Amino acid sequence: MEKVVPFIITVSALHVAAVHRYHFVYEVKNWTEARRYCREKFTDLAIVEDVEDEAALIRLADLSQMVYPSYSYRAWIGLYDTKNIWMWSLADRDFHRNGETEFRNWDGGYPNSYGKYVYCVRMDSAGRWSDGTCDVLLDVICSDVKGQDATFAYINTTMNWKNAQSYCREHHTDLASVRNMSENQDVMKLIPAGRVAWIGLYRESWKWVNGRTPTFMHWSSTKPSGLTSNCATAFLAGAGRWEDWSCSERKAFVCLSENSKFVVKLKLKLAVDSSVDLNESAVQQQILEQ
Repeated sequence: MEKVVPFIITVSALHVAAVHRYHFVYEVKNWTEARRYCREKFTDLAIVEDVEDEAALIRLADLSQMVYPSYSYRAWIGLYDTKNIWMWSLADRDFHRNGETEFRNWDGGYPNSYGKYVYCVRMDSAGRWSDGTCDVLLDVICSDVKGQDATFAYINTTMNWKNAQSYCREHHTDLASVRNMSENQDVMKLIPAGRVAWIGLYRESWKWVNGRTPTFMHWSSTKPSGLTSNCATAFLAGAGRWEDWSCSERKAFVCLSENSKFVVKLKLKLAVDSSVDLNESAVQQQILEQ
């Protein structure tokens, strides 16, 4: 009697990621024009999330079509600097009255935004603000907030900005938000002469056009340089490394189109007569035919 091998197949689809398809456009445009073109024709300017994406750019690039009067072989990608967008660590909108999130008391020449990591703000004993590298160890000003009222606490323990934020959130409300000149005076009085302390103002800087902060970074060794270079290129003759340029420069560019990628898993369940030998070719053929 023929042995029947009953089985059940269950199919499940697991979404994994978006598939990046890159499209080089060799008609030179500034960064804003390039992005507009990509959004009209594809999805957006290119996002580069890992070394595989970087390798794909290099493989697809036609260097002969990216020859410029100077600094050839660069193409715009979808990375830009948000250096003019400052935020407070305390993100409570009810705490800040109209216009108070924009109060600043910068020292002369600041913010200067030089270098890769100048994203955090400190106040000196004269009440003047400057931006600096977030990993510097400084004293801290925390705030205790009740409704729209705030008091400030000086912490005479040096730490970097991120640790200062964590400390203030654990022991107080948050790093100090300074909403007006009166509060600036209150905080200034807490800082000993010659000392500098973190407050809660910061910026996230470089972002992709989809709003995400890069987790994979591939800058050239001296980049980004800061100043007014707010848009990024990939240097395709230099391992695809990123460089910051003025957004008004005219260069080729890379667009991105995204499609969802799915992995389909087949689960095979067998209910087999114990007398059936699954190693028999006839039985294996029956399973495959099903």
